Amino acid sequence: MPSVSSREPIATETVVVAPPAPVRRKSSRWVGLVLLVVGAALVLSFPLVAPNPYILSAGVVILNYAVLSTGWNFMGGFTGYISLGHAAYFGLGAYGTGLLIKYLALPGFVAWIVAAILVVIIAIPIGIAALRVRGASFVIVSIAFVLIMLLVFQSWREVTGGSEGLNVPRPFDVLRPEHHRIFFYLFTALLAFALVVWWVIDRSKFGTALKSIREDEDKAQSLGVPTTRYKLIAYVLSALFVALGGGLYALWFGDLDPIFQFSILIGSYMVLMALLGGVRNLFGPLLGAVVVGIALEYFKLEFGDTQFHLIATGILLGVVVLFMPDGVIPAVKGLFTRKSDQASIREVTAGELLEQNKAKTAAAAPRTAAASTEETSS
Repeated sequence: MPSVSSREPIATETVVVAPPAPVRRKSSRWVGLVLLVVGAALVLSFPLVAPNPYILSAGVVILNYAVLSTGWNFMGGFTGYISLGHAAYFGLGAYGTGLLIKYLALPGFVAWIVAAILVVIIAIPIGIAALRVRGASFVIVSIAFVLIMLLVFQSWREVTGGSEGLNVPRPFDVLRPEHHRIFFYLFTALLAFALVVWWVIDRSKFGTALKSIREDEDKAQSLGVPTTRYKLIAYVLSALFVALGGGLYALWFGDLDPIFQFSILIGSYMVLMALLGGVRNLFGPLLGAVVVGIALEYFKLEFGDTQFHLIATGILLGVVVLFMPDGVIPAVKGLFTRKSDQASIREVTAGELLEQNKAKTAAAAPRTAAASTEETSS
């Protein structure tokens, strides 16, 4: 570096002061583990402390929402593709389970698994066609798919029952409160399985490739990422978990209606819950499901069959998009992030750089001299 003279103008350099590499402390890991254990204990003890069957059934509904939003997040969170038509897979999983029980006399949970496999087979060609487009075009294609499924299942009266719906036999011959309790734990197990799979993918090379697609698909493709195949795998995985949630809902609730099962609102709820909690966080969709699920049940109790809960849901979505675009969990984490951890760009004069180098040399000199003395004595 050239010397700095008082007769010469002081040059400046623009340097990027990079944030230090994030180091996850052991204390934070223990805190996370404790929170996970406490949360799991609260969920598992809920059926035992629920004051009445209605509150318990509301808990089952919230868990169902959590399964659906987590399933949606395999596609939306990893690849950034926003689908409003995942209600089609919810409906296909539910109706597939009911129809297999009705026409093939399969046991309830066997029909549930077979229906999910059939949904995966259907999702493959649908995904190949839908993922040829991006952005708003993909959203429109997803909406068109769910509307087509609604018309098919509403018009095919001889098979699906049409607008009159379809009755699915309950797999357990128990009283209603016990029925809710059993399915609460079944939904909890399904949610735990979905979260584990999401966590494994998030920490794998496959997950890294999916996130590169989310950030910049064209650049990821130019770097050799097989974007088409990876997007299709994420899409099919997402459809699988949403279909499993729909089939388990059919076994729990028993009465299926095409207007509800293939409703765009269901797909919108999935998106809202994931966005509210944070699509890039493991527990984001779960937190969003708890908040939105409780809010929906409260508004339905307060305002009956009115559409006020839809207005409230729209307002909530607007607030999230405007003030917490990354979700609640990232926003809360941001409050505890030090400003010094953020990268900054500032002007540094050549004189300041020279002084910094001198200080580093002076600090290193004693250590060098001590090392030389040790070598000489040895």
